[in-house]
Amino acid sequence: MKSVQKSSPLLLLIAGAKGAVGSTVAVAGSALQKDTEKVLPNLTTADMFAEVLPANQIFVAGWDSSDKSLIDSVLDHEVLNEKIWTGYKNDLEQIHIQEVPESHLTPKAQVEKLQDDIRNFKKRYIGAKPVLINLLPACGDVDLSHCNNLSDLYDELKSVTFPDMMYTIAAVTSGVPVVNFSSNSLEVPVIVNEAIKHNVPISGKDGKTGQTYFKMVLASALKARNLLVNGWYSLNILGNQDGENLSDPHKASEKLRNKVDLLNEILGYKVEDKNGNTTHKVHIDYYPPRGDSKEAYDVIDVSGIFGLQMSIRLNLLGRDSILAAPLVIDLARWMAILQMTGRSGIVPELGFYYKKSVSNHPSVTFQEEFAQLQKLYVECNSKLGERL
Repeated sequence: MKSVQKSSPLLLLIAGAKGAVGSTVAVAGSALQKDTEKVLPNLTTADMFAEVLPANQIFVAGWDSSDKSLIDSVLDHEVLNEKIWTGYKNDLEQIHIQEVPESHLTPKAQVEKLQDDIRNFKKRYIGAKPVLINLLPACGDVDLSHCNNLSDLYDELKSVTFPDMMYTIAAVTSGVPVVNFSSNSLEVPVIVNEAIKHNVPISGKDGKTGQTYFKMVLASALKARNLLVNGWYSLNILGNQDGENLSDPHKASEKLRNKVDLLNEILGYKVEDKNGNTTHKVHIDYYPPRGDSKEAYDVIDVSGIFGLQMSIRLNLLGRDSILAAPLVIDLARWMAILQMTGRSGIVPELGFYYKKSVSNHPSVTFQEEFAQLQKLYVECNSKLGERL
């Protein structure tokens, strides 16, 4: 008779734990423990893997540079009103958030400090399945793909500002899966090789939460109907810290590139005029009055038979962190399960959750990505069944 595998709690180790998304994830984690139905129905993994990784067994820890308490951070971001989170105040006060490594340390010393933190987190939450969640701000295009080994990587990191990579190295070499929810490029060959070596799955990049998710759905539908997209104008207005950070053109460059590339990949052609000038415009504007309640506006121009023109307008009034937080939890659950099944390295099947799926041959339409996700679920269930 096969023995029943013991269930394990999930441990989210969040880099950027006191940010708008990170603090919302912390509240959502507490809610999953006490008032499961307030969060569970919005998880895409709600009905998955309950026997080995119950959704209501979740802990949150991590790092942040802010000296404010987590509760003060929840208050300052104004994502959730007090009626929602005050019932979890005691739980939030117990969440352990470490200081970030001091910037004057060498990259290798920073990694060693983070490795020590991870060891302590594992001791604190014995038996939990840890997953690193990268929620650090966009830092622009940093190319480290030419590095041949960790030593080369450490040398390159001395001259660039890229804290995400230190967390990633520390996690991978500590056997902890990585979710890269940021637009920063962490999945360079050295990291992928180290992940395979340490039996660690990694996924990324750039969480697909609001405007880009609906752009993908609509672009896939237009492609299926063979309606030619002549132009697509996208404006994203947000007033939180992410919006402020992205007001820097250099820091926004990678995220904007991800948004532009996605449409071309889905359609299979560049959206441009007859002279070859792009007619796919993407803008991110920092507008403080919006706070975390972002607004996205899209104008899509298409043509049908006889070249006759038609136009679509899409207006999304969303909540940035409310859209992102459940996806972070979903991805953490996926990564813990994938490690349990023996998966390591890049997991392109999770492209459903990302603007820029890291893969040599990524699925491009919504239908393809959703089918890949369903296939992955079947494969994981099969492998878990073999281990029971």
